[in-house]
Amino acid sequence: MAEQRHPLSYYLELNYPYTVVPDEGSFFVRFPDLPNCMTQVDTPGDIAAMAEEIRTLWIETEYERGAMIPEPATQSGFSGKFVVRVPKSLHKELAEAAKQEGASLNAYVTQLLSGRNISAQMEFRFRELEAQIAELSARLPESQHAYKAPLAAPGRKSRHHLQVVYSKAVAV
Repeated sequence: MAEQRHPLSYYLELNYPYTVVPDEGSFFVRFPDLPNCMTQVDTPGDIAAMAEEIRTLWIETEYERGAMIPEPATQSGFSGKFVVRVPKSLHKELAEAAKQEGASLNAYVTQLLSGRNISAQMEFRFRELEAQIAELSARLPESQHAYKAPLAAPGRKSRHHLQVVYSKAVAV
């Protein structure tokens, strides 16, 4: 039995928490409950407005695609604390790196985990998009395939290339 969706306005009115991670002079904003819903801003004053804009755009886009929109997870199931055992040598390296950064070990490891988690989610979404584009591209006549520019890295297509293929495939 398929899950029934609420009206779009229902999801737009929900309060989705977001995280902010400083990133070399800018700030990376991510909504943990909305897969791949993220943005980057240059100043702290832009965070709230851009977070709201990207959240709204993500919900509207996914809703129009017919996707199920997840509701915000309840915070009661997560304490924000878990124990991880690491080798003593890694513990030492992390503690030294945190000290060099002027951060606590906890803050430093949280930043590392958050950054890697965001990167992993972006890689996953990129692979999903590549598969969708390949599927859409296969439906195009050969004459409408996008120009195949040399790839920057083996097996990776440029974002421009993916956008061109996607826009041509969607237009079919």
